Amino acid sequence: MAIVVQKYGGTSVADLNRIENVAKRIIKTKEAGNSVVVVVSAMAGETDRLIQLAHKAAEDPHEREYDALISIGEQVTASLLSIILNKMGHVAKSYLGFQIKILTDQAYKKARIIQIDAKKITKELKKGTIVVVAGFQGVDKENNITTLGRGGSDTSAVALAAALKAGVCDIYTDVEGVYTADPNICSKARMLSKISYEEMLEMARTGAKVLQPRSVELAKKYEVPVCVRSSFTDGGGTLVTKEDEEMEKELICGVTYDRDQAKITVVRVPDRPGIAARLFTPLAENNIVVDMIIQNASIEGFTDLTFTVSRKEIKKAHKIIGSVSKDIGAKKLEIDDDVAKVSIIGVGMVSHSGVAAKMFSALAKEGVNILMISTSEIKISCVIQAKYTELAVSALHDAFGLDKKK
Repeated sequence: MAIVVQKYGGTSVADLNRIENVAKRIIKTKEAGNSVVVVVSAMAGETDRLIQLAHKAAEDPHEREYDALISIGEQVTASLLSIILNKMGHVAKSYLGFQIKILTDQAYKKARIIQIDAKKITKELKKGTIVVVAGFQGVDKENNITTLGRGGSDTSAVALAAALKAGVCDIYTDVEGVYTADPNICSKARMLSKISYEEMLEMARTGAKVLQPRSVELAKKYEVPVCVRSSFTDGGGTLVTKEDEEMEKELICGVTYDRDQAKITVVRVPDRPGIAARLFTPLAENNIVVDMIIQNASIEGFTDLTFTVSRKEIKKAHKIIGSVSKDIGAKKLEIDDDVAKVSIIGVGMVSHSGVAAKMFSALAKEGVNILMISTSEIKISCVIQAKYTELAVSALHDAFGLDKKK
């Protein structure tokens, strides 16, 4: 019997009717001769409600208690789904992260999985039980509840699939698969039948919400085939897998955007060894992820240093960098949280020239000014003013002909 891991997002389990539909899909997979492990998110809107409640209780909630609170939504969904499956005549048991156990580090709000003990799940699968796991949550070495960051149920599912050596990990959501751009802002967006781990990882990192980046990292590391599907249709979805020759023929596979960006510029920084380390070390110690970094040419021993962080982290980052910049003798800080990042991704970039020029020309034609640029082998990202986000995505989608199936 093959082991199939299925993950259902918040919109898929938004109410009891939708949970019943999910249960029918699970039973169909089970009756096809598979052992089934299901990972669920909280019901749509529930995590946001809990976050708002936490911030009403305190402007800056204690991180341990914050994670204990916002992990509750998944427990509710897992229990309800198990109740419905049992009502339908199929033995199901729900488990929380600490019961399995999904061991994580102690980085509250964005914990990373260290290890999964799959023995309990394997034992239940051998009995024919459908195992339902609350996604998004784990436990640290001191038995504190931790959460894996927004979209963390994807990571829970892929990690379990890797630990169980599952044949496939199906991620069920409210879209039919991975698109060349967000179909909500680009009407010409086309669904991809297949995408490489590398491309999907860059798309996830640069703003595509369909999969959490950490889940793709794990899928790539352990070679877990991941299929993104809709829980409302029976379409084939998008397979995330190893790169092949067919993928390499595509110059660009997608355009992404990320509005969760804020830009910090430290003006007139002394240009000497150790200064960058003094600026970025305290950010790392506070689990603040820095994305793009640009340092201007040194003039008379001073330079400007610009970097981006999540807009949600800007207050915390501003406070930290403000203190350090005074210590190192920088002139001032400039903050801009009215920016966005647009990116193009494709493994075909590796063997083609002129991609960057084409991207910059397309943006210039629409009057979109580029504030920062970052590149990798298969990605080019530009920071722009937030008001031009939709225009930039559509212009780039057209420029690279992504609406046409190659």
